[in-house]
Amino acid sequence: MRSTRRAALAATATVLLLAGPAAATAVAAAPAAPAAACKASQLTAGAAQRTGAQVRFTVVNKGAPCELRGFPTVALAGQGSPDRNKPLTVTHQGAARAVHLATGGKAVTVLVFTPVRGEADGYCASGADPTVAPSLVVGVAGARLQVAPSDGGEFALCGGAVRATAFR
Repeated sequence: MRSTRRAALAATATVLLLAGPAAATAVAAAPAAPAAACKASQLTAGAAQRTGAQVRFTVVNKGAPCELRGFPTVALAGQGSPDRNKPLTVTHQGAARAVHLATGGKAVTVLVFTPVRGEADGYCASGADPTVAPSLVVGVAGARLQVAPSDGGEFALCGGAVRATAFR
């Protein structure tokens, strides 16, 4: 085993000597190891930009570089408190892939609710009463991040479900 390893190292050294500095640079430029998974303590909520029944939610990495993968959990925060929330059923849209977040880097998910119709108090096409909350609690990497709409309004939806894209 040792002699095989020594032979491989000797062959690599011979190739590098014969090929010159360009080959040494190519060998040194091997891909870096993947970053560790993002931890709750290093993530903060960015914006919650609402456009109709869609919310574009941004998370910001305030720690060391990390990888974020997957989909958020979502709940309506009752009376603005994450402890008095109503969990929503999340339907995943698309495939999840690892997103590398440098320090200060951002990842985005898009949340789509069943819209409330009409003006003022509004109504649900199903006949159910709309649900309204001043903020959302978005679960990501073990963190529960509470966000309000960036326009100062409230979140309103029909039913207890939301569609969410994977973080990207």
